[in-house]
Amino acid sequence: MSDSETLPAEAREIASGYAFTGAALDLGALLWDGSCHAGAPVRIPLPVLNRHGLVAGATGTGKTKTLQLISEQLSAQGVPVFLADVKGDLSGIARPGQANDKVSGRAAEVGQQWTPAGFPAEFYALGGIGHGIPVRATITSFGPVLLSKVLQLNQTQEQSLGLIFHYADTKGLELIDLKDLRAVVAFLTSDEGKAELKNIGGLSTVTAGVILRSLTAFEAQGMSDFFGEPEFDTAELLRTSEDGRGIVSVLELPAVQDRPQLFSTFLMWLLADLFHDLPEVGDADKPKLVFFFDEAHLLFNDASKAFLDSITQTVRLIRSKGVGVFFVTQTPKDVPSDVLGQLGNRVQHALRAFTPDDQKALKATVKTFPNSPYDLEELLTGLGTGEAVVTVLSEKGAPTPVAATRLRAPESRMGPVEGAELDRSVQGSPLYGRYAQAVDRESAYEKLTAAAAASEAPASGGVGRAERPAKAKDEESLVEQVVSSGMFKSLARSVGTQIGREITRSLFGTARRRR
Repeated sequence: MSDSETLPAEAREIASGYAFTGAALDLGALLWDGSCHAGAPVRIPLPVLNRHGLVAGATGTGKTKTLQLISEQLSAQGVPVFLADVKGDLSGIARPGQANDKVSGRAAEVGQQWTPAGFPAEFYALGGIGHGIPVRATITSFGPVLLSKVLQLNQTQEQSLGLIFHYADTKGLELIDLKDLRAVVAFLTSDEGKAELKNIGGLSTVTAGVILRSLTAFEAQGMSDFFGEPEFDTAELLRTSEDGRGIVSVLELPAVQDRPQLFSTFLMWLLADLFHDLPEVGDADKPKLVFFFDEAHLLFNDASKAFLDSITQTVRLIRSKGVGVFFVTQTPKDVPSDVLGQLGNRVQHALRAFTPDDQKALKATVKTFPNSPYDLEELLTGLGTGEAVVTVLSEKGAPTPVAATRLRAPESRMGPVEGAELDRSVQGSPLYGRYAQAVDRESAYEKLTAAAAASEAPASGGVGRAERPAKAKDEESLVEQVVSSGMFKSLARSVGTQIGREITRSLFGTARRRR
């Protein structure tokens, strides 16, 4: 008699809900009445991974290992994976794990044939800060909505920044880096520039000043490296290795984990850019990519309505393009209800209930699950590390019964790769030469500052800009340096006649000139 046949009727019904016939990932084995039943596997069908999901739980409950477990199996099935590695402990996915008593014991409990294995991986770093291939975006493609989130602008300032982008778009002006954006803002607050925006509302000097100061402060914090060229092509995330396994793209974030507004927004840019480019595929045998969005609560904190609306729309529509998105956070309440309602697959690790707020979050989490024979409040506070409450979509798209699950052990290294080893892996990548060296080609800022310098040069005698006292030069603002130039005014008047096609924008106001 099989293990599942000895289960009580309620537990057998749960186990039968995970008896899929097609390709599926193995999550673990059913927990019932304090025992783990290896003959009652808990699985998730491969085709429903693009129906999105949530991995939640308190710190230290095993969320990272769950991401690793799912990512390994997706890679083995030929599905590329994107992982945001905030704490730096996911790089081990590229190296085989090491057997020990703990791993052997877990494998025996859940009926797993554990074999150490590493998986093909690429490592990236925002702006090249940290270990990884640099990931950059141009200001034009990043767009006003995401940039406003990074700069922490209010609604009025965000709308004004949108107007600035609209002007640049209609003139076919690509903004490569922060200097280009500052130069355009400077022009639009000059006498000549104000006329350009007169028919669509104009840009107040006060708001322009706030935006300029925000850009300056942002750059002073060392964040200008994230914007520029060569711009990262998100198609790199869709690759498979020569042996057919999906490549796991790991964005290493420990070096910038103190800048949550920046890295969470950059993750959304990657998703929005994928949405912009990918064709519709409808329901497929397997996803084109599964994207794990770690520390997801950072994305939603202090987000504007426009930002939240764009997230909701992106999650709703990107499924039909073959991309699954898993949000990773502590409790479901971290995710807005409009987004949470679209997450068909759930892996909920243990929650704490030490404070009234914890207890409130626990009760709210229980209400998000289907009816269950388990006492979920008691279960969710009693789960051990590497255990979770699971419900996924079946092959027919219906929710499976809620299943308490002891999860399998990852087969790759459960710990980080050393920095020197990681650097060797990065430098050996065929992508390294493509993105490693930043390129600062001539763009708006360079043209305008050159024009300003030329116009200030004395025609005969006198004191030129280069000969002015250093203090006076340092105290001049960017607006004064650029807008006061006679050649700048001439160039500004000719902006409308530049060769350049109008830039169109997608969700989040992102845009990209196709290379």
